Amino acid sequence: MSYQWMTLAGYLSDFVHAAWLTLRVTLLAFVLAMALGLLAALAGSSRAAPLRWLARIYIEAIRNTPVLLQIFIVFFGLPTLGITLDAFTAGVIALGVNVGAYLAEVFRAGIQSVPRGQLEAATILGLERAQIFIDVVLPQAARAVYPAIVNNLIQLLLGTSLLSAIALPELSGTATVINSRTLLYVQTFTITLIIYLLLSNGLSWIAAQIGARLFHPPLELKKRARRPFFFAREADRT
Repeated sequence: MSYQWMTLAGYLSDFVHAAWLTLRVTLLAFVLAMALGLLAALAGSSRAAPLRWLARIYIEAIRNTPVLLQIFIVFFGLPTLGITLDAFTAGVIALGVNVGAYLAEVFRAGIQSVPRGQLEAATILGLERAQIFIDVVLPQAARAVYPAIVNNLIQLLLGTSLLSAIALPELSGTATVINSRTLLYVQTFTITLIIYLLLSNGLSWIAAQIGARLFHPPLELKKRARRPFFFAREADRT
């Protein structure tokens, strides 16, 4: 059996490259998701009805449709409109838009968790709305939603496996190709599983260290059972 594992040693560079690609997609898509989520949360809390409706349409449309279909629309559908994207860019956009809709609800819940009395007190003190949001709402909301944000980051990492459907050579796609060449099913997918565990736990550890330094008293992130990315319910996202 040892020679089978030695056979896969020749594909070590492929696994490393795929893991790095997976991590890049995850981080870039997460930055996009954070931006979209915050904008949608602010729009959903706006006094302007059109902005609230746009935010609600975005959130409901994304949260209630399959993420794989969204990936197909971005990669295969946009070219019919004259917008052609490579698999990497399409994957980042599709996953970022998808997770952004979930983060919008997370941010909205965090904003609403701030006691109304504090907002009224800040208004009486003469603070502008921007100052109230930055100095009063944001610090408290960030602490409340930080664990949920980290959970969405990990779910995003695991969701990158769906990008193998558009031939992006991320971790799962690369493992499938290696498996087809070697026919070493158990060994190939065991290595892939271990790499996913290392990446997800590594991101969780880094997030825990950041949280411990950002929040006082330190914020402890508890591990939770994770549902599959495209079957996650609202309770797992908020």
